[in-house]
Amino acid sequence: MPSIKQKYKACFVDKSFLRSSTMAIILFVVSLAVNFYAGTYATEKASNPVTDIILSNIRVYNVDEIFIYGSFVLVILIIYLCLTKPQRLPFVLKSIALFVLVRSAFITLTHIGPFPTRVLINPRNIINDFTFGGDLFFSGHTGLPFLLALIFWNNWKLRTAFIATSIIFGAVTLMGHLHYSIDVMAAFFITYTIYHIASTIFKKDKARLH
Repeated sequence: MPSIKQKYKACFVDKSFLRSSTMAIILFVVSLAVNFYAGTYATEKASNPVTDIILSNIRVYNVDEIFIYGSFVLVILIIYLCLTKPQRLPFVLKSIALFVLVRSAFITLTHIGPFPTRVLINPRNIINDFTFGGDLFFSGHTGLPFLLALIFWNNWKLRTAFIATSIIFGAVTLMGHLHYSIDVMAAFFITYTIYHIASTIFKKDKARLH
């Protein structure tokens, strides 16, 4: 089995990999910028909240620490997986960028207001740079771990861990009234489609994955 040093050497002498990695980084940065403006727009245009079969029947639970620190742990794990096997970077980053872009498009379409009773996230926390209040459909906290489960489907440990994380995050967002039920449920179906689009568009990058 090649060492990490050998893996990096092989990647950085591969011009195709370098071009793809550069494009992945650019696409990811663009997606974050689009997400910012889409989230700001959706929050400004947010109308009244609606009733929800789950949120209307459970109290608000204080899940802000899981919501915040769980996100940080997920990001750190993604970085670790890409650093230990750099050939993963282009497909993982491009898939996440596509996920963010698709979600940005969705949140600009319908402007339902947040549920009136919900846990308040500390406004000083960096997580607020990525969540806006009106960016509800669909749940990124639920969808992103599921996307990673699909990306690493051949690794049963990672697949199981990411599916469990997706389910936990989905439950947490509902317990905190941070998303409507449809935001969480739809995330699995939309994310599944996003993954297959990414697999088609970025076929060469996916081939490097393992």
